[in-house]
Amino acid sequence: MINFSSRILILSTTTGYQLRSFGEAAQALGIDLVFATDRCHTLDDPWRDGAIAVRFHEEEAAVDAIVAAASERPLQGILAVGDRPVVLAARAAAALGLPGNPPEAAAASANKRLSRERLARAGLRVPEVVPLTTAANIEEVAGRLRYPVVLKPVALSGSRGVIRADDPRELVAAFRRVSALLARPDIRALRSGLESQLLIESFIPGDEYAIEGVLTGGRFTPFAIFDKPDPLDGPFFEERIYVTPSRASAAAQQAILDTVQRAAAALGLTHGPVHAECRVNGDGVYILEVAARPIGGLCSRVLQFQDGEARRSLEHVLLVHACGGDISRASRESPASAVMMIPIPARGVFRRVAGEDDARGVPFVEDLRITAKRDQLLEPLPEAGSYLGFIFARAPDRGQAEAAVREAHARLAFTITPAIDVGIG
Repeated sequence: MINFSSRILILSTTTGYQLRSFGEAAQALGIDLVFATDRCHTLDDPWRDGAIAVRFHEEEAAVDAIVAAASERPLQGILAVGDRPVVLAARAAAALGLPGNPPEAAAASANKRLSRERLARAGLRVPEVVPLTTAANIEEVAGRLRYPVVLKPVALSGSRGVIRADDPRELVAAFRRVSALLARPDIRALRSGLESQLLIESFIPGDEYAIEGVLTGGRFTPFAIFDKPDPLDGPFFEERIYVTPSRASAAAQQAILDTVQRAAAALGLTHGPVHAECRVNGDGVYILEVAARPIGGLCSRVLQFQDGEARRSLEHVLLVHACGGDISRASRESPASAVMMIPIPARGVFRRVAGEDDARGVPFVEDLRITAKRDQLLEPLPEAGSYLGFIFARAPDRGQAEAAVREAHARLAFTITPAIDVGIG
């Protein structure tokens, strides 16, 4: 058994599957895991390990709390899970003299406007951008643009609030819809300082990819390139399936990885997990995002690694890296894998799902997790902040893996009643 005798701090907005996976990996490695969240005053300490109470919107106080805790129980590394904690993680790492990203680089990665500006200055292909706020005169702005365009909030993730518009009328309607989303109490409660900021971007046609990897001293080590086989042309941009290995040519894959390396350098990122998004067309690779955190939630299960005879999770590999360990022996398993993020078809109240056993019986399906709760109010994109669940498949080739998650989804039947029925039944 590998034993690092190290203590790693995990910063996250919520508890859930990924943090449990980090906990399991830490236990196997002999790592002491410390948990910090801006909600931990309402939660039990998941590993009874002295969770640190922080507020992500109060960074100075949060850094002070982490430094004070580390003075009693020294840390060897820090990991951010999710977009919101990345800046705090960078600041805490800098204060403690631990490996991490420069705080200004982390801030740029978490802000779509700053990210676009830095990437464009570095000569990378990015969409053309018009920044604005929810107080803008959208009718005046809409009349001077070239279409199609994509409207998106600066600070939200997961395609939430992202809408394509093909003419001024559609843009005005999209602007009002996204402004209403950003005015919601749960969004305002994030207190990121970016809740009113929007971008209008030129629509970039092409195939879309997600890239997962890690930076060490500024050098990018890729774990996987994921194809997104369903077209993402709008009006909303719901991601449904990730599948790896990619169908892209070897030359296209190398161009994608080279672009991610250049983009990370342009932002100033140097150390830790990276989740990147790009589009590829006849002009080349357009970089859309380089986030200083790993792929989120249950989706991380789509990646498994082989370390000698042992099978390792993404969280295991990231903890080894955070401890300064050698991850060169951990290679992604050769079989293809796919995950389907089960889409929400309509707004309403989730009542039940049928066909789970049938779906689990599809060849190559490895797991099915329904994460929606009975009587939960569900919304589709662009307002949605969640999925119905996840389907995982592992197969000899990517076509079989993709077909398996599609077939399993087809065998599920969800009952969702109109939202007016809240509290009935």
